Amino acid sequence: MKLLHKFLAIALIASLSLLPQAPTLANINEGFANIVEPLMPAVVNIATTQKARRMPYNRLFPDGSPFEDFNQFFERFMGPNLGTENDNFSENHKKLVSLGSGFIIDESGYIVTNYHVIADADEIAVKLSNGKELIAKVIGMDKKTDIALLKVKHNKPLPFVKFGDSEKSRVGDWVIAIGNPFGLGSTVTAGIISANGRDIASEGIVDNFIQTDAAINRGNSGGPMFNAKGEVIGVNTIILSPSGVNIGIGFATPSSIAQLVIEQLKATGKVKRGMLGIKMQPVTDDISESLGLDSANGVLVVEVTKKSSAEKAGLEIGDVIIEFNNTAVKTPRQFVKVVSTSPINEKIPMVIVRNGKKKTLTVSLTEDKSSEIAISEQDKESDHERSKKYSQFSAKEIKGAYLAKLTPVLRDKFNIDKSVNGIIVLSYKRRSSWHRKGFRPGDVIVSANQTELSSVAQLEEIIKSSKAAKRKSILLLVVNANGMKMFVSLPID
Repeated sequence: MKLLHKFLAIALIASLSLLPQAPTLANINEGFANIVEPLMPAVVNIATTQKARRMPYNRLFPDGSPFEDFNQFFERFMGPNLGTENDNFSENHKKLVSLGSGFIIDESGYIVTNYHVIADADEIAVKLSNGKELIAKVIGMDKKTDIALLKVKHNKPLPFVKFGDSEKSRVGDWVIAIGNPFGLGSTVTAGIISANGRDIASEGIVDNFIQTDAAINRGNSGGPMFNAKGEVIGVNTIILSPSGVNIGIGFATPSSIAQLVIEQLKATGKVKRGMLGIKMQPVTDDISESLGLDSANGVLVVEVTKKSSAEKAGLEIGDVIIEFNNTAVKTPRQFVKVVSTSPINEKIPMVIVRNGKKKTLTVSLTEDKSSEIAISEQDKESDHERSKKYSQFSAKEIKGAYLAKLTPVLRDKFNIDKSVNGIIVLSYKRRSSWHRKGFRPGDVIVSANQTELSSVAQLEEIIKSSKAAKRKSILLLVVNANGMKMFVSLPID
């Protein structure tokens, strides 16, 4: 019996060892002093001066953005870009002073900060932890990621910090922010990672921010975000706050993005990004079902720019890009990042789905100088006042919409370019699928399920065959009144 009890005890211990173990926080009661102490000398205060300008503030969030109301705060937060409404000042004498933060990344004096901290500055002063001030030279700036690289001269090696891998950070991990809030001097705050990959509708290409509840205030911009190992995993960039002070929502540019930018700025003083030359839209569940895809991942090509890298590679309207440069494509935002960080003038594999079949193309990116790659957004506004029935044009009703062949008269009436062909939407019924999908009178349906249309009868046949194949929707390529192309998945059941 004792032998049996001993055997059961061993078995119980073995089974317990297989259970997942809860993470432990070593020496948490000791705080962060041991981590912070060697890091603080590498964090610097940055002050800039510039002539006051009458030009208005360059908004971080565009009109119509859900964060538009925060622009007023950012006018104060991003001091260098601040304009003035006072016409009674001397442009030759009045100066504006901006206070921000930065951190030294090597002993020779390279310093990382935010673009918006030093943009348009006439002079940049860096104050070291020992109180010594040095004049900094701008090595390079990148507005799209809000990163800038500075250099100071010093007769002795400077203390510096190292980057860590932000891709390994997890929600709930401890983070530490060191900076210069409100010009008070070196200040340490701590919190956790509240979210990773946060999209806050900024104008840049990041929109993959680390969100934290660590206190970040005006003047923390450009300062480092450390993990519990003392490695820089982010550059503190933005806070959201109607009052202009910390409410526990701060954002940092991940080190995985910042490092790539810094390496290019250090080497050439500017950032070169690849350009594909397309317009695209997300693959929704409806679109995925229409095309018979396995999942709603990838990007759908809406337009291919002439003579672009995309056209030379053989990319076509209606292709779904599911992999680029050996990286799976999930969303337009992620795809923009993948393209922009891929090498220029090198052969890159690109996997697409065309007519239900996978195909690999080879593309060579050119340098992006005009942001050719863009996200095509569907305009969902309906203009019911323009909805009328045009029986004189032999319109036929299909699922609540009156459609007709595009004739010269209709082309003139709706000011449709001669290069656009297909069938035209003349009107639709309220609460119809066409209404819900945002169609307007004058929209031209160029193709259905990747088959070009020249008559309404063709569309009827495609709907019929799709129903027979037990599809719930069809995929339409539409050109709207502004000449913008977009794919729209139209329910047919």
